[in-house]
Amino acid sequence: MYVIEKGAGSILKRVARQGMAQLCYACGICVGDCPAARFSDDFNPKQIFLKVGLGIANGLIEQGSPIWKCTTCYTCAERCPAGVKPVEVIIALRNLSFSKGLAPEQVNQVRQAVINLGIVSSMTDTVLKRRQEMGLPQVDAKLGDVVKGIVVEGHKDKL
Repeated sequence: MYVIEKGAGSILKRVARQGMAQLCYACGICVGDCPAARFSDDFNPKQIFLKVGLGIANGLIEQGSPIWKCTTCYTCAERCPAGVKPVEVIIALRNLSFSKGLAPEQVNQVRQAVINLGIVSSMTDTVLKRRQEMGLPQVDAKLGDVVKGIVVEGHKDKL
């Protein structure tokens, strides 16, 4: 059973306004072209968007929420005949989830890797060789310090 949550309602209203949820007329085009919806039974941008518009937070910001399956490809926003932006709502929900400490552990691990190392994945020999061929600078441990200065120092109050 879905419950309209009063505490979360004002936050969800702001999120809905950001994505212009009031303009959605539930045509479903965002679902038909969505690569994540094509490969996941529980991801549906229209349902997420409508829940936010109605102020229903159930299941939207928890660790197992389908919002984390969105590829952020913006296909939904490009295809929408009303010009609404479900992806913007999903990103806002992710930010809300993260701020409440409810982001999946994998998201936290990637975030920590970026803060500590300045990169998302390990640098294999092939990647290092490709970087050299492309004339890119070498990646070293100091890159993490640069990222920390930008991300962590600039947002201490939000960590």
